[in-house]
Amino acid sequence: MKNLVFLTGAGISAESGISTFRDADGLWEQYDVMEVCSADGFRRNPELIHQFYNARRRQLAEVKPNRAHEIIRELMRDFNVFVVTQNVDNLHERAGVSDERIIHLHGELMKVRALDDETKVYELQPDACETTPDTVIDGHHVRPHIVFFQEAVPMLEPAAEVVSQADILVIVGTSMAVYPAAGLINYARPDAKVYYVDPKPAPVPPFVHVIAEPATVGLKILADELRRDL
Repeated sequence: MKNLVFLTGAGISAESGISTFRDADGLWEQYDVMEVCSADGFRRNPELIHQFYNARRRQLAEVKPNRAHEIIRELMRDFNVFVVTQNVDNLHERAGVSDERIIHLHGELMKVRALDDETKVYELQPDACETTPDTVIDGHHVRPHIVFFQEAVPMLEPAAEVVSQADILVIVGTSMAVYPAAGLINYARPDAKVYYVDPKPAPVPPFVHVIAEPATVGLKILADELRRDL
């Protein structure tokens, strides 16, 4: 069974209604990204950052996986599927992709971790998902389990290893401009087949097969092609 690896970005979740920093209303419009998603911002104003991610969790509870997430799950019947995602939502998991098949490069929205021990990570429940700087779990004050700007990306090395084993690599819904995630394509084997699904694709090397469609449409086209080649 071939290894099929997906690199997913904001574009795949946008079709579920998950807003990006640039086009969202409400809380997203009120603050600079560096105020709500950076290590310096957290040091300056942890209350604001807790409020910001509480709002994102409330939004996540109102949306569902879309057809693109479901197509990735369905391809697990025919391929050895792995997902490396820049997204912090849990829509891949809710669509049915198992946790051990997903690498979250930038953290997970529905988790928090101890301020004094980053190995202690706690999953929040949908009905109790709001936190403050005073929230204590198992005796630990906690912070969002998010990789802030100015912090290292701890899952980058495992992601690079997964990409290096891909027979087929599919990049979905990303501008290819956010590093270090954008550099993962460089770990693909020379013989790997590489696809890029995005309605407004960024410039890519000539060996990349571009499908200039939204994720829900583009992944249907891709899935049909991959199954024809089986």
